[in-house]
Parts: sequence; structure tokens; C-alpha cells
Amino acid sequence: MLHPTRNTLPESMRTQSVEHLNRFLAAAIDLHAQLKQAHWNVRGPNFIAIHELFDKVSMQAEDFSDLIAERVGALGGVANGTVQTASAQSFLIKYPLGIDDEQKHIFAVAGALAAFGQAIQEGITKATKMGDATTADVLTEISRGIDKQLWFVESHVERQLSDHRKPT
Repeated sequence: MLHPTRNTLPESMRTQSVEHLNRFLAAAIDLHAQLKQAHWNVRGPNFIAIHELFDKVSMQAEDFSDLIAERVGALGGVANGTVQTASAQSFLIKYPLGIDDEQKHIFAVAGALAAFGQAIQEGITKATKMGDATTADVLTEISRGIDKQLWFVESHVERQLSDHRKPT
């Protein structure tokens, strides 16, 4: 059900876009919660840097949720943003509980960001094919942000020295 609006997109397109966006809203809320899980539980020699990084990345994920929900509202839809809805509808894999090692958290966070980013890319294509350029633009903005956050997180992956560079 859509609320009355003077938005000029056809109602059928708005309905499809709202359904499409609510799927991403559930995943964005889940992503935010996964990032907070990592932020609260990371341990290791680079604790403060990674702890603060995860906090900043989680704030970005929260901003993405707002962008998505506001687009849903602009289309006359209802943003389904409860934790219960996010839990039931998120396409992200469950975050591993019980880990504290910073590299394991970096691996898990990078995986969640990459999965979300890939789905957003697919969403851009779908929104474009539907003819909803504004939704595609919102998703493109999120895609740029996810790519940047993934770069920041992956910059903390420990690199192994190749055999010829290892100290003897």
C-alpha cells in the first residue's frame, strides 16, 4: 500500500521500488548491527584504530539506512525498519559470534561489506531497468560509500611477507 503522493512515477513502479528498497533497508540495518558487534568485541594490538574504524563504518551503514528509508518515504511507501523485520529479511550471512581477534573481525566485516555492495550493484541495475533513475542514483551513492568503507577495512588486513622477503 502506498500513501498518496504527487510523485510522478507510475504507482506500479513505485510499488516495485519500495519492495526493492525495503530489502536493502533490512540488510543495511543488519550491516549496521554487525559492524557494532565487531566494534564492541574487537581485540588485538591495533585495537584502538580498528575499534574506531568499525565505529565510523557503522555510522556510514546507519546513514545508508536513512537514505534508503527516506527514498521509500518519497515514493509514498512505508519503510520497514524494525530489528525484527531486518532479522527476518536481511540477505547478509549471520555475523560470527564469539570472535575477538582483530583479523577475524576484519575478515567478517569485509565480507559483509562486499556482500552488501554486490547486492547494491545488482539493485542499481534493477532500478535502472525499471526506469527509476532516482532510486538507481540513491543506490549508486550507497555503492560509492560501501566501496570506500571496504577499502578502509581491507587496508587493515595483515599481509604476509613472501618467502624471499621473510627475515632469516
